[in-house]
Order: sequence, then C-alpha cells, then structure tokens
Amino acid sequence: MATSTGKTVCVRCEKEKTTSKCSGCLEDFCFNHLVEHRQQLEKQFDNLENERNIFRQTLTEQKVHLEKNIFIKQINHWEQKSIKTIRQTAEEQRQRLFIYINSYATKIETKLDQLTQQLKEIRNEDDFNEVILRKLQTELKELEIQLYLPPNASIKEDSSSFVKKITVVIESNEFASEVMTNVSKELANATWKRDGVTIIGAYGRGNGLDQINESWCFYIDRDQSIYVSDSDNHRIVEWKKGACYGRIVAGGMGPGDRNDQLNCPENIIIDYRTDSFIICDRCNRRVVRWPRSKGTYGETIISNISCSGLAMDDNGYLYVSDINKQEVRRWKIGEKHGKLVAGGNGNGSELNQLNEPRYIHIDEEQAVYVSDCLNNRVMKWTKDAKEGIIVAGEVTKGSDLSKLHFPQRIIVDKLGSIYIADAGNDRLVRWLKGAKEGSIVLGGNGEGFQSNQFDCPTDFVFDQEYNIYVLDRRNYRIQKFFIN
Repeated sequence: MATSTGKTVCVRCEKEKTTSKCSGCLEDFCFNHLVEHRQQLEKQFDNLENERNIFRQTLTEQKVHLEKNIFIKQINHWEQKSIKTIRQTAEEQRQRLFIYINSYATKIETKLDQLTQQLKEIRNEDDFNEVILRKLQTELKELEIQLYLPPNASIKEDSSSFVKKITVVIESNEFASEVMTNVSKELANATWKRDGVTIIGAYGRGNGLDQINESWCFYIDRDQSIYVSDSDNHRIVEWKKGACYGRIVAGGMGPGDRNDQLNCPENIIIDYRTDSFIICDRCNRRVVRWPRSKGTYGETIISNISCSGLAMDDNGYLYVSDINKQEVRRWKIGEKHGKLVAGGNGNGSELNQLNEPRYIHIDEEQAVYVSDCLNNRVMKWTKDAKEGIIVAGEVTKGSDLSKLHFPQRIIVDKLGSIYIADAGNDRLVRWLKGAKEGSIVLGGNGEGFQSNQFDCPTDFVFDQEYNIYVLDRRNYRIQKFFIN
C-alpha cells in the first residue's frame, strides 16, 4: 500500500514530482517508479512462493525417504564405524593371542618330549606302579589344559564403554605436509595400504554438510581438523577429527564478491602467526585473509590475481601462483607488488616459462617447486634463478612412469624426493631425487570409484604417522591410506 505525499523527491529518479510513500520501506516514489517498485515486490513474493513449493517438495521427500535424514545418516555412520572398530579390535587381540599361543605351544612341546622320554624309560625298565601311572596321567592332562587355556593369559572386558579404543599418542609440533620436511631415509622405501578409507564425502556430490563439490584443496590442522576448500559450494568447511559432518568457517553465503562471500575458492592454508586462513578466492581474482576465530568476513590482501596455488615459508612470506600471468610471486603480506620467483615470461615450455602453474612447495633454501600443469612437469627454481630445471615429467603428457599428466599437489622431502598428485593419470607417484622416472605410491588402477582407484586426485597430505590423505576430486571424497 502507498499513500500520496504531494510533491517530493522520488527516491529513484531523484526528481521532484507528485509521489506516494510506500508503507513498507517508507520511501517516496513517483508514479512510474512506484509501479516498478511494486513489480519488484511482486517478483520477490513469487520467488518466496517458489521457494515455499520447493521446500514443500523437499519435506514430502524427507517423509518418504527417511534414510536421507541427516540424523539417520549419522546413526548409520556410527553403526558402521562401531562395527569396523569392533572387528579391528578383535583382529588385533586375536593376532596378539596367536603369537602368545604359538610361543607357549613350543614350551608345551618341550615338556611333552620330556614326558615321552620318561614313558620310554619306564617301559624299557618295566618299573611302574599305580602312583607313577597317576602322576604321568596328571602331567599329560595338565599339558592338554595349558594348550587350550594357556596360563598368564585372560580376557578382560571393560564394561565402562561400549568400544574401548587404545591409541598410541605421539606428541609433535610438526603435522600434515610439514612432517615431510623431517622425513627419515626409511620413508623413501615406505609403502601404503592400496585400499583407502573414505573419511569425508561418502555421500557423493552435493551441498550438504556431509558432502563436498568440486574441491581442489584441503589442509590438515595441528589438531587433525581438516579444512576443505569446497569450491562449487563457495565455502571453506571444517571437519573435526572423526566427524560425520562439517561446519562452515568461511563463505557459504552463495557466490559473490562481498567480504563475507567467496566465489570458487581453490586453495587454502593457515597462517598461525595471525591465526587466520589464507584463501585463494579464484573467481574473485583475489587472495583473502579470514580470521579463524569467529570470523564472519575476510579482507583482501592481494587483488587482481588469477591465483591458484598458495604456500608460506618459515619467514612468513606468502607464495602465490598466477595462472594468467604464468608466474609465481613471493609476497610480504601488506605489500602492493610481490617479487617474481618463477616464470613471468609468458605461456610456454621453455625453462624460463610456465604453462598454468598451480601447486607450490618451498624448501628450506627458498627454492620454489611448481606443478607446471599443462607442461606436464614439475619445475624447481632455486632462489633468484632466472630459469628453472625439470625435476619430474616432461612436456609431453603420458601414462608411463617417466611422464606425468596434469600434475597437481607436490610435496618434497629433505632428501629431495618428490611426491606428486598425478591427476590425469589417477595416481600418486614418488620421484626420488635425480630419478628419470617415478614409482606409483597409490592408485594407478585406472579411473574409478573403487577404494584403490581415483578420479582426478588433486591434493594430498601426510599426517603425523605418515598416513596419506588424498582429495579424490571427481569422486567428491577424501580417502585415508594407512602406511604399512
């Protein structure tokens, strides 16, 4: 409803006309703009009715398909996880008892040999009576009992909890991919279980808090929380260790360029100096710093950049790859212009060029390793170098072990071994320093959804125990692979 106010300035055309005041927003509108204002309100009302209808349909489906209820899913997940824990605990205790029984059976065998020798001597001398016979019978019976009920062993059930879990806790200041900088020589020959366990995204692509959608990157915190750049959902989601559902910690307000929005965030790291997320907000062409503690909006720290990869060195310098300018720059947060550290000579395959640089690794000597994606290679640029050297792959893509195809995340250990998410080949590979070809660490079983397969793996990290977490991008999940 609107009431006439005589001649005043229209809020839209800013001209003095005969106007009417809207009873809702209390603004003055001329006749033409009042009609336009009314049409906009009607459109919003139509949208509200459409949203109501969609929600009505969702409500009906929810009543019919109760298995989709978030709490039902959580109960199902708890059931599966509990059963798995019980089976794992039972198998561990069986193996422990097997070892003890086999060890004790050897002792029983020795005693049985001694009893056999006694029987043989008594038989030869034909010198026995009822007392000796009962004594030998008792000894044999005791050996039989010990075989099935070994001494010093018992089963203890803890009635205080449904499933009691025992965990070896190793305190460490290093975590995730940072652990790799302190890697031992033995890890160069390490192997991992070929079948992974889905820990995030078990329900396929979507926007639920138990799903991810076209993610490129994730980050593991010191408390083992996982932060996922949920790209097509325009948000950063935190998954506590063992959680069935995530929690939005940045974005989640739909795609947009407001300071409380993100638009296809591609990469994320944590800056512990400022207790904040550093986010590559790709489609907004900016790098954003977002407070971790109750942060409701971020601040742009780098603008006009086609950012893809992020890394931070021990001195707090931020490294950002730019897939438009084909370069990597080092930034001191607050600077207006970063320092060129790799590429910057246009799109190409020469040693001073890059072609869609993505993920970055910085070593202790500030050498920059870059996954040069469309050149199907990994480049190393030493500090202040004018050109890089190829340390893995070659310009031609391929699936044999001397080649890469669309390489993504790279992690380099102290020995110079390079671990690479070879996305186009659906595998994780390891190149020892100076090697002409790599070896398959995980995957390599063709594109697929099985527990030993990937579909475009883009990111991975190591935890404190050197287990590997892999972001299986087009399977919309994160898999955990246990070290052997």
